[in-house]
Amino acid sequence: MIDEYLKELVEALKRQQFWLKHSYDESIKIGLKDTYAVMEFDTLETLTSRFARSIDFLVRKVWRAIDEAEFESQGTLIDVVNRAHKRKLFDNEDVIQQIKEIRNDVAHEYLNERLKELFSDVVKTTPAMLDMMQRTIAYCEQLLSGE
Repeated sequence: MIDEYLKELVEALKRQQFWLKHSYDESIKIGLKDTYAVMEFDTLETLTSRFARSIDFLVRKVWRAIDEAEFESQGTLIDVVNRAHKRKLFDNEDVIQQIKEIRNDVAHEYLNERLKELFSDVVKTTPAMLDMMQRTIAYCEQLLSGE
């Protein structure tokens, strides 16, 4: 039962990874500027939104499902993240903290003057996010194959 759920989550994570990478690639073409055209702004807004949804999905759904599949107690989100670190789903604890802070900024950002800095932060940390997603996919596929 948990295997089927985890398989579904992995497929959803792959789709999220694809769309996050697509938004990142489009945002890199734009670059970081002082002002943005409307379409450029929309592209960067899409990236920030996908970034925030991706980290939420990764931690709250996929990493928790891995814990369940490996019979770990659920615990707090900090516990979930610590176990993901032990599984080598990310290398640097500072990066996951930065991603979490950026996610919170995305969720609570309403002021346009701060958006330029937020876009920069998201663009700079998206490669680390994509790496975590790829490592998690590989880990889950190995777990599901029984290796």
